[in-house]
Amino acid sequence: MTGTASPLTASANLDFTVTIPKFVYVRIGTGTDRANNTNVDNLVFTVPAANVGDGTAISGTGGDLTGGQVTARVTGNNGTIAFSSTTLGPLNNGSGDTISWSQMAVAVTANTSATALAHPTLVDGATTSINLTPTSGTKVTNLDARWTFSYRNQNIVPAGTYGGVNTQNGRVTYAVSMP
Repeated sequence: MTGTASPLTASANLDFTVTIPKFVYVRIGTGTDRANNTNVDNLVFTVPAANVGDGTAISGTGGDLTGGQVTARVTGNNGTIAFSSTTLGPLNNGSGDTISWSQMAVAVTANTSATALAHPTLVDGATTSINLTPTSGTKVTNLDARWTFSYRNQNIVPAGTYGGVNTQNGRVTYAVSMP
């Protein structure tokens, strides 16, 4: 700009564009947040012979937080998230005997988020789902929790190893869906 005016002014513009992708994330157990984790933790519950079926809850071993406890996290940025758990049927021992998933208790406690991530009910051979409402504004959900599993031990059942590493209906699959 040139001239004799006072003040002499000039201007220029600069435009900014920030692109945020839509994403949804679930972590159950060992892993790094917001990474593609392939590890599957194995929780093991061993009932002492003197306690079979007496209703004494049995603590587990394993899990990323040990003692049958795992980190659970769901994060997304496009509205309400449907969060589900699926089992293929009751735990079985390969000989026709079964233990219902209703015998697994889950204690939910806060981890880093103000509200703890709830656990969907475990049902034999079915999927159950809960809706997670956004925790920030109308679209962002960021929830986590510490889930501690225990075996209720309320029934006398035949001897055997029920479930296992992706065998005998021993796996729960957790999934998230977001619009």
